[in-house]
Amino acid sequence: MRQAPPYVPGHQLLAGKSILITAAAGAGIGYAAAKRCAEEGCRALMISDIHPRRLEEAVERLKAETGLQAVYGQLCNVTVEADVQALVAAAEDALGGVDVLINNAGLGGQVRLTEMTDEQWSSVLDITLTGTMRMTRAMLPHMERRGAGAIVNNASVLGWRAQKEQAHYAAAKAGVMALTRCSALEAAENGVRINAVAPSIALHDFLKKAASSELLDQLTSREAFGRAAEVWEVANVMVFLASDYASYMVGEVLPVSSQHA
Repeated sequence: MRQAPPYVPGHQLLAGKSILITAAAGAGIGYAAAKRCAEEGCRALMISDIHPRRLEEAVERLKAETGLQAVYGQLCNVTVEADVQALVAAAEDALGGVDVLINNAGLGGQVRLTEMTDEQWSSVLDITLTGTMRMTRAMLPHMERRGAGAIVNNASVLGWRAQKEQAHYAAAKAGVMALTRCSALEAAENGVRINAVAPSIALHDFLKKAASSELLDQLTSREAFGRAAEVWEVANVMVFLASDYASYMVGEVLPVSSQHA
């Protein structure tokens, strides 16, 4: 197994930009993306989550770890349209306009299709796919009026590849990919770029609780490096898509994966 490379220092790829990230108060990709955005020189940052205490702690931790003091938190459940509208309005106000939206909110699970309830199916689709749509729909008019902006969605390689007991999650992530491609064509007319990342497996505490150790071992064994990605390795690609280095990329879905072909 190859060890993860050293943590890469920031290179000011997001200098002067303001960032909004959903579901970023945990130990997963969202928080890693927030930390990386601050390290890459963003001028202001807002993160959202559904857990008040965890959100407050994440805001303070980001300030302490990165030195960026313009960090804000806003409670938001992306399944509730009023929450989404309030989050976008708060971000536009606190950040003086949002340059980058990272749609990270999502929900997984592990259940066979024949045992899956309507509630399990609907919950995963509502948070992961429809939540991404709600956030994009609310944010786009503000970006389009300014004629600039970038949206980065968090998809998954399961949008392309089959895996048992993941029908709801795979369907949701495939939907995020399609949403990315279609909305990107509309947004590009007004100077806004929409793209997505598609990680294979990035280990963090929430994933360890949500999936069995047997499944995680199986997924890790498929990776060419013999290890899962670090969450910051996924965040690095999100930062690239959010930055001006990706200025000609529209509707792309970039795998963040070392899976064997």
